[in-house]
Amino acid sequence: MIQIRIHGRGGQGVVTAAELIAIAGFKTGLYTQALPSFGVERSGAPIQAFARMDDTAIIIREHIYQPDFIIIQDASLLASVDVLFGANKKTVVMVNTGKTPKETWESIKSQKIQSFIPAISNIKTIDATKIALQILGRNLMNTVILGAFAKLSGHISLKSLNSAIAEKFAAKGPDIIAKNQTAATSAYEMLN
Repeated sequence: MIQIRIHGRGGQGVVTAAELIAIAGFKTGLYTQALPSFGVERSGAPIQAFARMDDTAIIIREHIYQPDFIIIQDASLLASVDVLFGANKKTVVMVNTGKTPKETWESIKSQKIQSFIPAISNIKTIDATKIALQILGRNLMNTVILGAFAKLSGHISLKSLNSAIAEKFAAKGPDIIAKNQTAATSAYEMLN
């Protein structure tokens, strides 16, 4: 089972990101699940959401405590929330930041976070905010970071992600769908 935990702030599309992963995974023939985790938080408050994918039916419905992937949509959370809890030496951490993976890793190390700190090779960065502002005109980077996640993980394809975007955003119209698909594709192609 592949387990993904997504951290961000209210209003950044964290829950939608988990749902898009689940829809894209389902479209590739996997069993999937997406779960939000928030209470009465306001816009801007730290929240998290979870997604799971597997070849067999998923019967658990709980938070993810040992993630394979951690997606951090807002790098400021690294200084205020223990977003790395449950990480291990195989956990891949993707951070929305303009910093390099080495700079991000050094920043995490210098904060003396109590959680396990993944190896520098497991830290991936992408400036999803910059791409979102260029293509969408707004700082809604969830589809951008998912394009990078698709490339990095290999568990969902860009085609299935773009199909999920079309399905999830159908009510928003073809222009919003096209822009989000372009943003996801841009991040997919940009990630090394």
